[in-house]
Amino acid sequence: MTRLAITVDGQTEEEFIKTLLVDHLRPRKVEPTPILLGRARTGSTGGGNVTVGRLVSEMLHLHHSFDAVTSLVDFYGFRDKEDLTVEALEGRLEQKIGEEVSGGGRVFPYVQKHEFEGLLFSDTAAFRTIDSVTDPAIGRLSAVRRQFATPEDIDDGPQSAPSKRVAAAVPGYRKRLHGPRVARLAGLAKICAECPRFCAWLTCLEGLARPARTARAE
Repeated sequence: MTRLAITVDGQTEEEFIKTLLVDHLRPRKVEPTPILLGRARTGSTGGGNVTVGRLVSEMLHLHHSFDAVTSLVDFYGFRDKEDLTVEALEGRLEQKIGEEVSGGGRVFPYVQKHEFEGLLFSDTAAFRTIDSVTDPAIGRLSAVRRQFATPEDIDDGPQSAPSKRVAAAVPGYRKRLHGPRVARLAGLAKICAECPRFCAWLTCLEGLARPARTARAE
């Protein structure tokens, strides 16, 4: 069994890993453990406040206790992304990690474009798992989805990011409670079909236990 640490920037992502990824990866001989980053771990913040230095430092620290380390953090709100694209930001993280870990293929960052809630637009009907959701609300969410090539492209700014759009359509939406629940009803197969970047990351996680990439010896 490959022991995989996944650094996350909030409790929503933590629950997503516990309720979906564990069941998906464990039969594939990969055991994922979500690790809250920094102040989110102490409970002093719900998440966010992610920087290149903070994320790299955490992942390198976890490298000593796990066979592989990755991350699941939002591009939206990443504090020092400057004018970088999500791909360029991942490249910067990889460079910093590579400076400290030789052959660092088992320590690899993943930054979600643009935000976890974007994944939920893979199947807007799955929002019906929230009791307060109405048909008009589903219609509004579906209309948003149709405006973009993939759910991962949904982000027009601070007031129209995926989480803001969900909150506008579903006032009773509670990120930690409902986010993983909607994702579970949508299912990883549907999310992968709609979200190519997330799917590529998940495929990478699935391959961590293959014989060609055996776990790091203690």
